[in-house]
Amino acid sequence: MKILVFGDIFAKYGRKLIVDELSDIKAEYKADFVIANGENSANGKGITRKVYNELRSCGIDVITSGNHIWDNKDVYNFIQEEDRMIRPANYPSPCPGRGYEVYRVGKVRVGVVNLSGTTYLNPLDNPFDVADKIYEEIKNICDIIMLDFHAEATSEKIAMGYFVDGRFSGVYGTHTHVQTADNMVLENGTGYITDVGMCGSVDGVIGVDREFIVKKFRAQRPTGKYALAMGKRQINGAVFTFDDTTFKCTNVERIYKIYD
Repeated sequence: MKILVFGDIFAKYGRKLIVDELSDIKAEYKADFVIANGENSANGKGITRKVYNELRSCGIDVITSGNHIWDNKDVYNFIQEEDRMIRPANYPSPCPGRGYEVYRVGKVRVGVVNLSGTTYLNPLDNPFDVADKIYEEIKNICDIIMLDFHAEATSEKIAMGYFVDGRFSGVYGTHTHVQTADNMVLENGTGYITDVGMCGSVDGVIGVDREFIVKKFRAQRPTGKYALAMGKRQINGAVFTFDDTTFKCTNVERIYKIYD
């Protein structure tokens, strides 16, 4: 069993790349199931129904998100009805949408959970407590449980990996748009990587035009119209491989592809 995950798909540049290349990547890695973070997929800010449909149509099974999920208000028109769209489960209740869901992949039951970190991000419900609660709710109806932990601090992500080791099957970080090189299987069998990176421009600053960002850092104030980066493109992700009998993770392989 192989589950393919992608980091934040950033705007139309990253979105078109995924649409064009996903079929070949799935075939290359013999992936059975695909999860991608889509919170920045509509012009770098949120997601719309049209973009959601586009990503689902190209072969993505589940779209996770994070702190930018509400940036485009169109999300309120469909997040409640679409069970393949996941938002962080630790938003205070009541909240539209779902924070986790269980899917069938052949005979295998795959749970997908989305949580947001709280270090340098919004003060949501404690993600560790929510992870505990969700695990107790779905542990008997899942063979594999995947967690997209959308968090800023690497320390918080690493701590979460150890916290759920042996309970969740795979844990990967999103949000920073920068892939880390610490893919591993933890001692109790959970596959882990701190951040899988992003899908979009290589030549910008996490997807945004670099001159715009440099000016903003230097001025410490708004410096003009928001601009997306162009140039070379990248697809960042990872493949989690699971034993077909025990469903323990046996390998986590990073994906880092560059396109002109």
